[in-house]
Amino acid sequence: MPAATVTDSTVTDSGRKRRGAVILRARGITKTFPGVLAIRAGELEVRAGEIHALVGENGAGKSTLIKILTGAHPPDAGRIEWCGRPVRIRSPQDALRLGIAAIYQEFNLVPGLSVRENLFLGRERTRRGLIDVARERHRGLQVLQRLGAEIDLEAPTGRLAVAGQQLVETARAILDDARLLIMDEPTAALMPREVDRLFAVLAGLRGRGHGILFISHRIDEVFRIADRVTVMRDGETLGCWPTSELTRGALIEKMVGRPLEQEFPKQSSPPGAVVLELRDLCGGAVRGVGLRIHAGEVLGLAGLVGAGRSELARLIFGADRPAGGEIRLDGARARIRSPRDAIRQGICLLTEDRKSQGLVLGLSARENFALPNLGHWSRGGWIDGRAEARAFSRFVESLQIRIAGPEQPARHLSGGNQQKLLIARWLEQDARVVIFDEPTRGIDVGTKYEIYLLINALARRGKAILMISSELPEILGMSDRILVMREGCIAGEIEKPAQSSQEQILGIAVG
Repeated sequence: MPAATVTDSTVTDSGRKRRGAVILRARGITKTFPGVLAIRAGELEVRAGEIHALVGENGAGKSTLIKILTGAHPPDAGRIEWCGRPVRIRSPQDALRLGIAAIYQEFNLVPGLSVRENLFLGRERTRRGLIDVARERHRGLQVLQRLGAEIDLEAPTGRLAVAGQQLVETARAILDDARLLIMDEPTAALMPREVDRLFAVLAGLRGRGHGILFISHRIDEVFRIADRVTVMRDGETLGCWPTSELTRGALIEKMVGRPLEQEFPKQSSPPGAVVLELRDLCGGAVRGVGLRIHAGEVLGLAGLVGAGRSELARLIFGADRPAGGEIRLDGARARIRSPRDAIRQGICLLTEDRKSQGLVLGLSARENFALPNLGHWSRGGWIDGRAEARAFSRFVESLQIRIAGPEQPARHLSGGNQQKLLIARWLEQDARVVIFDEPTRGIDVGTKYEIYLLINALARRGKAILMISSELPEILGMSDRILVMREGCIAGEIEKPAQSSQEQILGIAVG
């Protein structure tokens, strides 16, 4: 691949292009991993002063393409041009020198350091061999003000909310003089007000001539913020279109390769008896919560970040000890002191953070599936490996889990397939109460649809389902009832979600 080195000043200086000029062009990008063709002839073009969305299902090749553009992976074939000049990007440092910065879902920050220290980590401003704190504060304040961010530069970064940490990452990219900012699922953990603030920041960067590559599974956001959208499917670039020339249905069909009749395929049935009841449950951020979930019912739980939703799920599952109150199953008081107790009594939890709290990433897909289920195949102290393999194979087929083989490490699965793996684990348990905490976070629209169908199927089988979600269209579209939490308490109930609105939920959540 012909190239100029990234240290060539003519390449770096040419990053300051007029608005509308192409700053990045990738052509014919191909990448193969052992046994997997990740990208085949990938194409991408980003202009100065535009927000360009990159969409596709999990496994479509988006992440691999981004890692190639940021120097994490070398391409097997293809050509990358930066401001009209061919370049080789051999490392993340090469990408930064060109002016390409990426902000991932998992932030690259040191929680124990201050905001200022994180902003200048590796690029410290010095004077006579000492860090020039005053100069760093002045420059850091300039950048944060440019983003409209009111953040204490000396505050520990780990104490900031997710939205604040994201602004710190964005400010650091600007300090690096990034002309192309790549944002991978930037709104996954944000509430609507925080999304509004982020989009205002992105609009400001676009107006100053920065190119922004915006990767998201949230279709509404793509139409709201992006000027153009590139669609990838099965490792190939399907095409690029102005968002103004697409409809929502047309974009989804391009992504999944088939039309979806409806985004939220909710199926309701008359609820049965009360399965799970909480009476004045307290602990941590949760203060006196009472609720009931019936057999065959999907109870949605909404609220702002910090309202206590995930903390409530952990109390029910025994991951945290209650300070007071009762958990009742089928009318009888349940004694739940640990997740093991909860599992034995038919309660399971799909955590919001599947990577750190749900999966053991170093173990294989089969081993993760088997972890809480080994007793099902144990005889006389020995595990029947064939029975375990047959059970796993059934779920791989029925849930359409895309894996290279049962021994593939869980860390190498896409987000959607990791979620399906956790669902398979609990389906084998045949739990009576299923708690979904952010069930579709970071998952593509096609896999979301499959998980919605699975929630319907569980409800038809009489399971009591508690669904926690920050995606208000999702919670409105898939719930039979909705409870809204505020400051650790139930602040209100919506009995008919189909006749309600996002504004009504937010009104209750804010108070």
